Amino acid sequence: MLGRTLREVSVALKQGQITPTELCRKCLSVIQKTKFLNAYITVSYEVALKQAEESEKRYKKGQSLGELDGIPVAVKDNFSTAGIETTCASNMLKGYIPPFNATVVQKLLDQGAVLMGKTNLDEFAMGSGSTDGAFGPVKNPWSYSKQYREQRRLRSPGERRGADEDWLIAGGSSGGSAAAVAAATCFAALGSDTGGSTRNPAAHCGLVGFKPSYGLVSRYGLIPLVNSMDVPGILTRCVDDAAAVLGVLAGHDPKDSTTVQDPVKPFVLPSLTDVSKLCVGIPKEYLVPELSSEVRSLWSKAAGLFESAGAKVIDVSLPHTSYSIVCYHVLCTSEVASNMARFDGLEYGHRCDINESTEAMYAATRREGFNDVVRGRILSGNFFLLKENYENYFIKAQKVRRLIANDFVNVFNSGVDVVLTPTTLSEAVPFLEFIKEDNRTRSAQDDIFTQAANMAGVPAVSVPAGLSPQGLPIGLQFIAPAFGDQKLLTVAKWFEKQIQFPVTQLQELTEDCPSGFENDNSASVFLKQC
Repeated sequence: MLGRTLREVSVALKQGQITPTELCRKCLSVIQKTKFLNAYITVSYEVALKQAEESEKRYKKGQSLGELDGIPVAVKDNFSTAGIETTCASNMLKGYIPPFNATVVQKLLDQGAVLMGKTNLDEFAMGSGSTDGAFGPVKNPWSYSKQYREQRRLRSPGERRGADEDWLIAGGSSGGSAAAVAAATCFAALGSDTGGSTRNPAAHCGLVGFKPSYGLVSRYGLIPLVNSMDVPGILTRCVDDAAAVLGVLAGHDPKDSTTVQDPVKPFVLPSLTDVSKLCVGIPKEYLVPELSSEVRSLWSKAAGLFESAGAKVIDVSLPHTSYSIVCYHVLCTSEVASNMARFDGLEYGHRCDINESTEAMYAATRREGFNDVVRGRILSGNFFLLKENYENYFIKAQKVRRLIANDFVNVFNSGVDVVLTPTTLSEAVPFLEFIKEDNRTRSAQDDIFTQAANMAGVPAVSVPAGLSPQGLPIGLQFIAPAFGDQKLLTVAKWFEKQIQFPVTQLQELTEDCPSGFENDNSASVFLKQC
């Protein structure tokens, strides 16, 4: 049951094959067995069981609230949850319990979803590996997959290495949410996406990671990183499930002035059988030297798949792509500096013991509460916002952002329906290799293909496209015009059906798993694809 899709489980609940309480207990059991993955910061045992019991009563009365009623979900720990600690994986917010729910969380709960807990991330969502949070790094469940384990043994047949030596990063910053779905602890999870933070971990964990159009889903209650780019993201096992969750979350929110005013219809994806009228763009600027041969090969095969099915596949140009990394850094850190100013030790969160002066208290609180990554971005942002630097950095970056957005407009106005790109430069890498680079360098490298969509406000989705020779998932990204989310997901669903991404065989998901791969009596969880 845990390996089924969200919609399959929803049908099973309606037919009485399993009750919401039984399903919830199964997920809580897997959460306990996979605790070593560090996917969750807070597991809401009592809350989840109570919500499951209420869902069960509704089913017995024939009053189901919809597809999500009784479905276990997880939420990234930078979304406010009433009565449940929300930390942003930072010492600054340890112990902070919000008095309200984020709009997206409330919408899930209103539909009867069961909240399993709050997932791990990079501190304040500043990273691309989920390795820099105050609660430790997230481990990619694929580190323990049958596919990866067999390939390791083939490459080093005489070598006996423990999982602790070369476990893989989950991607970030929504790595906890991705690991939670990939490890079968829930059927969908919320992430946040500022520059690829949902799509990046989705690609590394073999999931669908969807970033809606800016303004389609409310940001109210999402603790902000970059207000002008932040979007709640969705992580699921298949495209249909992402559409089901989007149908619940999308729409105008009076608490968020950036959301669209028109009511949004339910996102039901039609079956795309004829792609002959589809035009797919391949941006030449995304063929960068750092792109791994495995990703390059799958990207080429995907383009060929569309072409052989009758679609028109053409080369397109997004000429200002090369400026996106620098532009994103300037704008991101500038907004970070502004947003992080609220954490001063006075109203909520951490406060130091120094009482010499207000200034000393501020400085000590922020030094103790923020890690090096957050402090570094605050300093960079304040530098760009200085009066003498504002015109040369921030204003110029805003102008470049407009050029990047116009690049997408021009491509889509030329008749292109979707743009097909890689999601990441390579498959997931071992933690010890990942931390050789500093956070800024890692983020710039890993989000090179995803940042532009956030700056342009257009929807994008990462879909598993195949396995690397190392037995690890690789994702490809589709991008569509603003508010073309339904068409984007329809194309992604067609692609997903053609690919038939292999069943994930996550083995040894037990408490003693990190001791090594040699335990033949370990538990296995098999995840079925859509």
